[in-house]
Order: sequence, then C-alpha cells, then structure tokens
Amino acid sequence: MALAYILFKLIAAVIAVVLFPVTIPPLVRASNSIDGVTLLAGYHTAYNVVGVLVLLPVINRFTRFVERILPERGSPPTRNLDPAALLTPIATVEAVRRTVARALETTCGSLATALSAVNQDASVSARRDMVPAAEAAAALRQAQEFMSAVSGPPESEDEQRRLTSTLHALDHASRLIETSGEKAEFGVPPGAAQDMRAREVCAEAMRGAASLAAEVAVMPASSDHAVELKPRPATMPSLESEKEFPAIGEATEQALAQLENCVKELGELRRDHRRTTLGSVASGVVTADEAIARVDAVRRIEALGYHAWRSAAHLVDRGV
Repeated sequence: MALAYILFKLIAAVIAVVLFPVTIPPLVRASNSIDGVTLLAGYHTAYNVVGVLVLLPVINRFTRFVERILPERGSPPTRNLDPAALLTPIATVEAVRRTVARALETTCGSLATALSAVNQDASVSARRDMVPAAEAAAALRQAQEFMSAVSGPPESEDEQRRLTSTLHALDHASRLIETSGEKAEFGVPPGAAQDMRAREVCAEAMRGAASLAAEVAVMPASSDHAVELKPRPATMPSLESEKEFPAIGEATEQALAQLENCVKELGELRRDHRRTTLGSVASGVVTADEAIARVDAVRRIEALGYHAWRSAAHLVDRGV
C-alpha cells in the first residue's frame, strides 16, 4: 500500500512538472486575486485529481506492477495474522476467522475438484495434490497459536460469542483436513450408483462451503460488527440463550441451507449404502473386504460434508 502511494505521488508529480508551461501563467494571473495558501492547496488538489484520472483506466495493470515489485508477505491463508491484531481481542478473533475462511475455501475447492474427477472416471484416485491441504493445515495451526497469544478475553457478550464461533469453525476445518488426508481413496468399482451419488452430493457440499468461506474471507470489516439484528428464521437452528443474530444476505442464507440439505442427504445415503453394501456380501456380489472399504469411503465422505458445513456455518455465525 505504501509503495503504491509513493508511485502514485511520483506519477502525479511528473505530470505536474510536464504541465508547468501550461499551468504557470494561469496561476500567476490568479495570484493577483487569490491568496497564496488557497492557490497552493487548489493546485495540489488539481494535480492529484489529474493523477487519478490518468491512472484510473490502467489501475489493474498498475496494481499488478506494484505486486510484482513488492509481493505481499506470507501465504494467502495467513496474511491476516498480523501481530498488531494481538493488541485487541476482537481484532485477533477477526484475523483468525478470516484465516480459517481462506483455509476452508482452499480445502473444499480442492476436494470438490477431486470428487468430481473420480466420478468422471472411477479408475482415477481422488487423492488430490496435497500441497493446498498441507498449506491449509499449517495455516490453521498458526491461527490456533495466534489465538492463544491474544492479550486478553473479549469484553462484550457479542465478542465472546464471535470468539466461540470462530474456535468452532477452526476445529471443524481442522477435522475436515484430517479426514481428507486419510490414506483411503474415494474410488469404487464402476456401477455403484449409491457411491457415485455420495461423491456428487459431497462435491456439491464442498463447492457450497468454499463459496461461503470465500465470502467471509473478503467481507468488509465494517459489515462484521455494525450489522442489523433480526429474528432467526424458523428453518435455522436456534440457541436457547440467543434470540437474535447478525443479519447476512439472502443468498448466503440460501447457500447455507443448501449445504445443510446436502449433509442431510449424505447421512441418508450413508445409512442406506451401509445396509445395501454389507448385505451384498451374503449374495456374493462383493467380498467382505470390498464391502467394508466401500462403507468406510462413504462414511468419510459424509464426515467431509459434515465438517465443511459446520465450519462454514460457524464462520457466518449460524453455528449451534
């Protein structure tokens, strides 16, 4: 940010120098009727406005140029863990919350791609590139350590609730990564309709959770605390001690409801799949080892959906 400001000032100054032959005569004439301080302030404002007008059409190129000169420190998931935030408990919580959101977005996006790829070709392993998962896991560990270093407990009940919700989101995101890192694969024999459906629903859940996490990661700070309170919808879980909660957009409410529906469907699929798959051993359709492996795979798929849902729900203050 500082480098961008300096470069802007330099560009504006160069423009001002180049335009001196044009601007000096009018300034001299104006000095007869306008005092020097006012004239200087007006000239300074004018060349700043000209600088903005010159850079505005190429702002994207200018931004990329600044980023190439001075890349932002730290990996994307941990950029918010600024030590300065530790001075204020609520700032610490917000930094951790955004870190969890970025880690959840990365993990769920990777899982959605892997699950979809396996359904397109059952012979393909769902073991995705583990670098994003490793980075996300490391970011969550740093976030936990960062939270432990906070200067003191939150003061208000709202801040205490936000802290608890953020810790829940952190825990579920960590469990999600732990589950996704198990050695078992998602692939199953061709023609297993229930197995394929479980992966489809889980992939949809991962995309929904990733979308919600991305929304939290970029949410303006001004909307995090100064929000309107409204009654909790009847379709959402309620807390006995909480009758109201911060409002979020209708699209976010719908996305969270859809994610919850995916998790419920995964639970039903897991129960039916277990009964059908284990029963098929007696008829000789599959071996006991194959049946147990397939049941375990769907169990893990349900766990992935559940932890993604709970983490996303707590990130948007809709956790139980």
